[in-house]
Amino acid sequence: MGWLTMGLRLVTTLLIVGAAIGGANADAMVSGSVFCDQCKDGQVTLFDYPLTGTKVSMVCPGQSGQPTVIGEVTTNWLGGYVMRFEGAPEMSGCRVQVSGNGQGCGAVAGPSRTLNLVFQMFDTGIYTVDPLISQPAQPMSFCPRSSSPPPKLVTPALPPPAKLQPTPHPPQLPPLPRLPPAPSVPFLEASACPYHMWTMPEHECYWRVLSPDLKVAVVFGPLAGQKYGTDLTLRGSMTGRADPYKTLLREATTALLNSYNSIEFPYHPLDVVQRLNYALIGGSTRQVLMTALRFLKANSGQPGNVTCKFTTCK
Repeated sequence: MGWLTMGLRLVTTLLIVGAAIGGANADAMVSGSVFCDQCKDGQVTLFDYPLTGTKVSMVCPGQSGQPTVIGEVTTNWLGGYVMRFEGAPEMSGCRVQVSGNGQGCGAVAGPSRTLNLVFQMFDTGIYTVDPLISQPAQPMSFCPRSSSPPPKLVTPALPPPAKLQPTPHPPQLPPLPRLPPAPSVPFLEASACPYHMWTMPEHECYWRVLSPDLKVAVVFGPLAGQKYGTDLTLRGSMTGRADPYKTLLREATTALLNSYNSIEFPYHPLDVVQRLNYALIGGSTRQVLMTALRFLKANSGQPGNVTCKFTTCK
């Protein structure tokens, strides 16, 4: 999983640390994410997406040694979840697993995961969990096939064929008609669109994954909610100008939309969330402007002179 797993751990840690700053009093907090493993390869890749509305349960050894469910939550829009436990419970031996199907994936839940302690102070412990997965019944058609070669067949040697008499050439067949070009898959095309393209009414159909009315605090986490307010929507975040922090949010929202619209976009959705939170935590105007500039370049198609592939919605 590499950088994607590291990004997941950082984002979820930022979310619960932000919640703790906001006044959470839990003695133990456990967080993680759930993804739809579309290719059934057992890992999180760029072909997979976060699962909303998936039930996740915490299972720990009971007094008799039998597994006991001590908590259950449902994932949010970003596929994330946070469990809170009071009283400093014993967490060793506990595991987290998918216990209910989410939106639009499949019937098979992946393996359970152990807890990773990332922060402990006084009576408070913060744990993260490696990404959980749910899988469809069959891999999706766009998934890469296995690169292993098929086994070689060993056939017995055959005697040389008898010499055949030459036969006349068959008549030449007429040329086959040209086949129409295969339809393109927009998600697999390289595309980068600046913020003003996303605000046009004729392009509203491209908001496939994110709703314009989603709250910034829900999408980017509690730190963004503290900075920009809990009522600001993604649509409203696209109008920010003349302020470094508003420009950062505008370009981050645009980058998040582009990352869901094209697999060739240089930033993964979780990478966008992570970089915005990094800039907010740093508190430096220079860091905020540099992060906004990097998003702006990517949204403008740099490097590579990538263009915006939007057409008018029907």
